[in-house]
Amino acid sequence: MAVLEVNGLKKVYTTRFGGSRVQALTNVTFAVERGEYVAIMGESGSGKTTLLNILAALDRPTEGEVFLNGRALSTIGEKEIASFRRQNLGFVFQDFNLLDTFTLQDNIFLPLVLAGKHFPEMQAKLLPLAQQLGIAELLQKYPYEVSGGQKQRAAVARALITSPQILLADEPTGALDSRASDSLLSLFGEINRAGQTILMVTHSTKAASHAGRVLFIKDGVVFHQIYRGGSTNEEMFHRISDTLTAMAAGA
Repeated sequence: MAVLEVNGLKKVYTTRFGGSRVQALTNVTFAVERGEYVAIMGESGSGKTTLLNILAALDRPTEGEVFLNGRALSTIGEKEIASFRRQNLGFVFQDFNLLDTFTLQDNIFLPLVLAGKHFPEMQAKLLPLAQQLGIAELLQKYPYEVSGGQKQRAAVARALITSPQILLADEPTGALDSRASDSLLSLFGEINRAGQTILMVTHSTKAASHAGRVLFIKDGVVFHQIYRGGSTNEEMFHRISDTLTAMAAGA
């Protein structure tokens, strides 16, 4: 069953004084099944960030529609959109987006605080999640006191604590060293195998090779896609590399 349906998305930006129009997305159509792990790749300027912003209900398409669990995002009013986003979507960003004046625990609690949840309920959700992510001993530390990999794990906990329909990750390994990246990608695999739907935008061939499906965006359209099937991560890596080479060559 599709948790996310994207139908005929088009996005056109007009410059400040209306002098020119830039078409970021042309006709993007795809679906994400519940429990899938999908990576989106493409060169800078290909439209993948615009696409992610629309999927996150942070931007509206010029044409087309996005459905989350059958509900059209265009039908959600401005007063409701923040609550809808908080209840249904989890976000992991390249630069963590943690508040330095909050402990890791308070950063993780933030979406539940905004939703009006009580401390006992928040604590009950946090403890098993912190154990799973390996940050239970760090909860009273501040972001500036922990490593980049530990910050990203706290950001993942914050994204997951609301039990989102989809985890949206924007270049989640972009600010991490290779060891922390490997650890995070392993963690994403565990989370996905437990049933969490993940949609990740990345430039990293290695990161994308961990996904079950890879969508390639070029010039605002879905250029190609690869399904894992029985491929290993190494085989996926080579298939993705070959596709990126073909895209760069204009094939």
